[in-house]
This record gives sequence, structure tokens and C-alpha cells, in this order.
Amino acid sequence: MTQISFQLDATDGKARTGALSTPRGEIRTPAFMPVGTAATVKAMLPGSVRETGADILLGNTYHLMLRPTAERIDRLGGLHKFMNWERPILTDSGGFQVMSLAGLRKLTEEGVTFKSHIDGSKHALTPERSMEIQRLLGSDIVMCFDECPALPADRDRIRDSMELSMRWAQRSRDAFGDRPGHALFGIQQGGLEEDLRGESAEALCGIEFDGYAVGGLAVGEGQEAMFACLDYAPDQLPVDKPRYLMGVGKPDDIVGAVARGIDMMDCVLPSRSGRTGQVFTRRGVLNIKNARHQDDPRPLDAECSCPACRSYSRAYLHHVFRAQEMISGMLLTWHNLHYYQDLMEGMRGAIAAGTFAAWQADFHATRAQGDIEPL
Repeated sequence: MTQISFQLDATDGKARTGALSTPRGEIRTPAFMPVGTAATVKAMLPGSVRETGADILLGNTYHLMLRPTAERIDRLGGLHKFMNWERPILTDSGGFQVMSLAGLRKLTEEGVTFKSHIDGSKHALTPERSMEIQRLLGSDIVMCFDECPALPADRDRIRDSMELSMRWAQRSRDAFGDRPGHALFGIQQGGLEEDLRGESAEALCGIEFDGYAVGGLAVGEGQEAMFACLDYAPDQLPVDKPRYLMGVGKPDDIVGAVARGIDMMDCVLPSRSGRTGQVFTRRGVLNIKNARHQDDPRPLDAECSCPACRSYSRAYLHHVFRAQEMISGMLLTWHNLHYYQDLMEGMRGAIAAGTFAAWQADFHATRAQGDIEPL
């Protein structure tokens, strides 16, 4: 029996708050997972990521299997020790990255063969190999291997992909075996087709997983279509298990997903945006490279307590970004990750208090005002 358990503490409409308990610590939900693609959240120290409020990180199977390899990480004591992060880690299966390689891959019933984007070397990834890699990495939450077609796609393509993913889900479950203290999540597929997603959910529940992801979204369908799918997809999954929306997203995507019953999310956006000068604030998004910030003594966000907002002005952050100083990416990433975790904390508190609808309305109203405070 797994030592990982999920407790649902409160609901408000479809929004849920609770905790996913693991041997390495508790994950408060709704949870946003910063992405540590290559065993690091770019521009951040692990302790700094933890200070933002993050309970869990995501590691990337595809990138880690290529460099430095899962076998090397295992010999060096596992991913937690390797990257100096002792709290929970979720690893994706590698499927999404492999499917994104387009002409560099070949798909069969057995799995996927592909060429590395790094050096062109040939590799194979199957459900069994994905489970082996994630075992070597030592992640706390393992994702089953699936295929994720880009949208839009015709119904026959979506059905064939979903059915293949369900066969791979069973093979992932069999290869994962019995690993106390570690969890395996299944991944629902079916594109934007409600009945196909229902079939996928039924198949996954028949196999039985420790948690369930809503996969195959945020792949080109747009927010309106994604929300329309989320209006029913989470409801097709077990109430007593965590629900994970993969690869999402922007703050308003996250709030909308939580409102529709999602418990966990991940995205590279806050860290990637930090390195490119895009800043998330309570009043919306600002671009620190814009000249209007060069004489501005205010913080990025007056209500934020991150180091960038506590100790530095917009003028300084504009300067170091324009000068291409490394501290720019560090401070802006720290701020963005802090903002995302504040967002999650605000939603958890509102759901627990039964005031989520009011909180959500205030979130949208504040962002609609824009960055309009006078100097």
C-alpha cells in the first residue's frame, strides 16, 4: 500500500482545497508546481524556491534521461539529493516532449523511438522504460506514459491516441509495481471530446491510480475550449483522488481551472517569463524592459513581500534587465514564482472560508484595472 494519501478538507462550488501527504512532506492543494526541467528551476536556488511557498517541484524525464541520464542520477543518490531538494518531486513521463519532436520520432504500439535534440543520438521510450527512468530518478509522484496529440485534430486521431494511451496506462501500472511511499498518476486523454474523455476516465479508474491528470490540454486549443473541457473532465475523475492539469499556465488559466475542480498544476511560464522581463502582478502583466519603468521608484507590486519587491525598484530592475545582468533573471523569476504561490495561498484560504466566488471576482476586477497607480 502506498504511503501517499489525499485528504479533501473543503469545497466551494467545484473548487477544492486539501492536502496530498507524502513521506517527504505535505503538498497543500490547490498546488502550483514550479518546473525544474533539468534538475533546476532556472535562476533559482532550491531554498529560494521553497521560500516562495512551493511544496513540490516537477522534473522532466525526457531531458534528464538524455543528460545527465537517469542511471547517473541514481548512482549519485537520486534526484532529490542530486538537485538539493528534499521535498516532494513529480516527474512527467517524457511523452509530451517526445511527441513534440515531430519529424525526429516514430510512434508504434510498443512506444516511441526518437533522436535526441542535443546530439541526434537514437533512443527508445516505452511505458516500461519511462517507469524505469522515473524509478531511477526516485521521484515521489510518477506519471504514466501516454501520447498527447496536438490540437486541433480529427476525432479518429483523438480516439486512436486515447485508446493507445489507455493501453500504455495499463503497461505503466504493471511496470510500476508496488512501491510504498511513491504514487503513480494516470492521465486522461480524449481531446475536446466529452465522450472520449469519459471512456478514458473509465479505463483509468478500472486500472486504479493514486491520482489522475487531465492531459492533452494547453496544446493549442485556446482558453475558451480548455475551460469548456474542464467544465466536465474533472467531474469524470474520482472525487477522492488529486486531479492534476498538466502544463497550465497563466494566472487566469489557473484560477479558472481551480474553479472547475483542479488540484494541481505546473508550467514553465513564471520562470521563463522572469528571464524575458515579463512580470506577473496583482494588477496584471507588465514588461520591465519598457522605458516607462526607467525612473519608477516603486516596487513591482506594492502588496508583494518577495525580495525583488522588498528591496528593489522598478527602475533598478529595468536597468539590470536592459544591461543583461544575471541578477535580473534571478529577481524577476523569484517574484513571479512568489506571485504564483501567493495566488495559490489566496485560493486555498478563500475555498476554506467559502468565499471563493467573491475572491475570484476580486481577482478579475483587480487585474482589469491594470497598472494604473500614479507615481
